[in-house]
Amino acid sequence: MTHSFNRLTTIAALDIGSSKVCCVIAKISRDKRVNVVGYGYNASKGIKNGVVTDITQATLSVCNAVEAAEQMANERIDRVIVNISGDRVKSTIKSASISINKNRPVNEADINKVIERGINKINVEGHELIHCLPTSYRLDMGEEIKDPRNIFGENLSVDILLGLVPDIQFRNLATVIENAHLEIAGKAFSSYASALSCLVDDEKEIGATVIDIGGGTTSIASFRHGHPVFFSSLAVGGNNVTNDIAYGLTTSFAHAERLKTLHGCAFLTSQDKSELINVYPVGEEDDSSIKQVPKSELISIITPRIEETFELVNDKLREHGLADISSHRVVLTGGGSQLSGIREVAAMVLDKQVRLGKPKNIVNLPDNLYNPSFSTCIGLLLFALNYTEKKPNKIINKPVHSEGGVLQGLVSWFKQNF
Repeated sequence: MTHSFNRLTTIAALDIGSSKVCCVIAKISRDKRVNVVGYGYNASKGIKNGVVTDITQATLSVCNAVEAAEQMANERIDRVIVNISGDRVKSTIKSASISINKNRPVNEADINKVIERGINKINVEGHELIHCLPTSYRLDMGEEIKDPRNIFGENLSVDILLGLVPDIQFRNLATVIENAHLEIAGKAFSSYASALSCLVDDEKEIGATVIDIGGGTTSIASFRHGHPVFFSSLAVGGNNVTNDIAYGLTTSFAHAERLKTLHGCAFLTSQDKSELINVYPVGEEDDSSIKQVPKSELISIITPRIEETFELVNDKLREHGLADISSHRVVLTGGGSQLSGIREVAAMVLDKQVRLGKPKNIVNLPDNLYNPSFSTCIGLLLFALNYTEKKPNKIINKPVHSEGGVLQGLVSWFKQNF
């Protein structure tokens, strides 16, 4: 069933992150123009690495952000489109094919039929199904076709990208939304939403990966031929850099965050060795306790973490055959992408063209929201506005039995009971 978001006059998006919670309320005109009328955000509590760790604190963070947005919009909301993140986000491809009438070209009914075949009885195996996206078609097992309508053939096949997250993780998030007296009207991966707000059509067509660097996670969404082909996530983000600074310079986490923001850089320059920065030792916040260290010491703490993050991203891309495609671009977004020099380090490690991405696919966006930190929340509005996904009528949630079947089951039973 498809949701009728595009018939609503008001859309509310809720981005629940590890460092902040953001709510944006928008009015939708008949010609599908988006007009942001209210927004609110505050520091996130009860969320770590994109996963709920404290229901009460997370609920309070959501309520505060929503209330601020409602006050600005002068309107109450009860349904939201929410983001899904965390290091256990994953995607997989399911394929399906049907025989078609070779005496006439492919029509809409054929496409619907092969999609229905593809999404029939999907086994999510302990996961919540977040996305179900037809990505590419083929006729008679030939080359990939974006739109097979009006083309003749005997066999039509489709690849469907499934986006999955552990069921328990989603249930905890759903509990937070419910406790805030809200209903989940739709859900999307953070990286997918960010891609919708940051990528231009040519990038989606030629091939691009959005790397959304948040506080606790780095989310990945790769596109080719106009559609997503891969989702993933890493349990590393801007908070890890802050923690490294706090431990490396023995200062408070709050001061480490300030140092990162004011003086941080992803690579070392010759001037950094001679420039001194002030550091407050942990537990001492008065000026008499300040110690001065070379800026190079701060950067030498930051650089390894940034390089490691992009190396992990590259491993993910390599697993899916996207690392060695020269035309494949990278777009960095999220709050962590604002670190000075991060674009250059990404280009070096990933060996790709890299640009910084801000929300750009909604006109007249408030200046405060025209920032990489809000790419996901703005993208959720676009996701809802253009929602076309078809979800299966029947979802199976049971483990896939490996070879050995009964024997393997007996072994498991003996291990549990003896």
